[in-house]
Formats: sequence, structure tokens, C-alpha cells
Amino acid sequence: MRRTASPLSLVLLGTGVFLLVLAPLLTWYVSPRAKSSPIDINTTTVFTGTGSYFDTKAIRTVSGKPLTITRQVRGDVADSERSGRAVWDVSTSIDTADTLPAADTTDSLQWTLERWVTDRRTNEPVHCCKEQPTFDGEAYLKFPFDVEKRSYRWWDSTLGSTVSLRYVGPKKIQGYEGYLFAATVPAAKTGTRMVPGRLIGLPERGQVLAEEWYANHGIELVVDKRTGRIVNAAIGPRKTVRAPGSKKDSMVLLDSRRMEFTPDTQRAQVAMAGADSDKLELVGQTLPMGGGAAGAALAATGLVLVVRGRKPGLATAP
Repeated sequence: MRRTASPLSLVLLGTGVFLLVLAPLLTWYVSPRAKSSPIDINTTTVFTGTGSYFDTKAIRTVSGKPLTITRQVRGDVADSERSGRAVWDVSTSIDTADTLPAADTTDSLQWTLERWVTDRRTNEPVHCCKEQPTFDGEAYLKFPFDVEKRSYRWWDSTLGSTVSLRYVGPKKIQGYEGYLFAATVPAAKTGTRMVPGRLIGLPERGQVLAEEWYANHGIELVVDKRTGRIVNAAIGPRKTVRAPGSKKDSMVLLDSRRMEFTPDTQRAQVAMAGADSDKLELVGQTLPMGGGAAGAALAATGLVLVVRGRKPGLATAP
């Protein structure tokens, strides 16, 4: 008799060894690379709410009016591939009922065009590729992957600086649970602008270089725990003008207690976060754990069959 291995035992052993090798490969190599910000992004988010704004036609501040913020994010694929970074162009417009929908974004109450460049894995800002503005912090359009229960430095474009968002707790949006982060922004001077003196209590003066001030009644961001995608956002911006050196607001440019993602935007963000989160869970947890367990079982079974396998053979001549 001579010891031989059956085809089945070799198949089981080979498959088990393959799965045992694949499991750590998925965990240590594939999963970290899957956690990468997209470069071909093209998304639109919409905030709605009510508030006050300076009506240039009426030449006064009007109150209790509907306001809409529309933000479109498009990835510059060519620059992203060339730099190895996530290069995103961000168009943000604030509209009133009179300017929405606007055929031209320059007709909006306020419009900005920015370019954000980040490290695709860490979400840290990278200063290249005609970035505008030069920003700082850990979070803006998204948070880093694997969000932690701690405070994050969030970049506020209007403030031109970072805001510390504190972790509040879990919160569900459209039935999907994320982490809630919140903060307020006290009034801060952000720049200057020329305005007619009569609008800020200085009728004897023609044009005055007035001070622009900004505050935020409240920032609330609900973030997907695994991907860092923002599934809901609510903000309360306040922009005012003060006479030079004054400690009081002379004119309100924009003021809303709360502007929040529309239900449609929430659902779209939740759907994308859920799909991306499921993919990361599959590659980072389900497949490595399941594959490792199955691999160990198959390899052990195959090894036992190889060791115990026997098959009658022809006798050889002495």
C-alpha cells in the first residue's frame, strides 16, 4: 500500500490556504485602499429655510422670506489623477424666491466658487492644484473615514477659519443612524465693504468702508460613521454690516435661524452613504472574517484527508 492524496483533499486544502491568505490581504491591503475619496464626484445638496436678507431693489432688509442654498460639488478628474489628490470644485449659491431658479448663478443673492484639494485617504487639506481658498481643518464637505466620537475641526468658509464641532451623540436621519456634531459661531469680523453711509446710520457721509461681521446660530452635521459622508446638515448663518468701530450691527445682509437639507437631499445622501458603507464593511469585515473562518475549516479538513488518505498501489519488483 502507498499513501496518496485524493483530488478532493487537495482541492479543500488549496482553497482553505487561499482563503487564509486572502483574509489578511483584504484587511491590510484592500480595505485601506477602498477608503479613498472619489475623484469623479458630481453631487448637489440643497438647504431650505426662512430668514432675512438685504433686498437691493427695496434697499432695505426684508424678513420672514424663503431662502435656498444650493451646493454643487464636481470632481476634476484630470487634475485629481495628475496630482493623486481629490480635487473638487464647489459652487454655492444662496437664492431668494425671486432669484430661484436662477439662469445664471451670478444673479443669486450670493454665489461663490471654490476649489478644494484633499488627501484621498486622510481627508487632510493639500495645498496644490490652484486650491482656493487655502483652508485648514479635518472636515468640510465630508469627514475622514471611520468617524470617531470626538471633536473635529470643521472649516467654515464664511468665517475663513476652523470651528470646533463637538460630538453630541447618535442621531437618525431618514431612519439611518449617524453621529451628530454641533457648534455655534460667535460674531467675528470677516472683512470690509463699501456701503452708503445712510444705510449704517451715517447719513452725512456718502460711501463708508463698513465692517462685515459673521456669526452662526448653530451648525449641526449628522455624519455616516464609516464613510464620513454628511447625511444631514443644518446651519444658521448671520451676516451683518457695522459702522467702523461700532459694536452693534447696523444692517443685516443675511440672517436665518436654521437652514437644513431638504428631505430629498437627505434621502440621496443616506442612500449613497449606505451603499458606500456596505461596500467598506464587506471588504473590511465580512469577507475577511468569513473567509478566514471558512479557510481555516477547509484547510483543516483537507489536511486531515491528505494525512489519512490511502489508496492500494501495484507492488514493485525486488
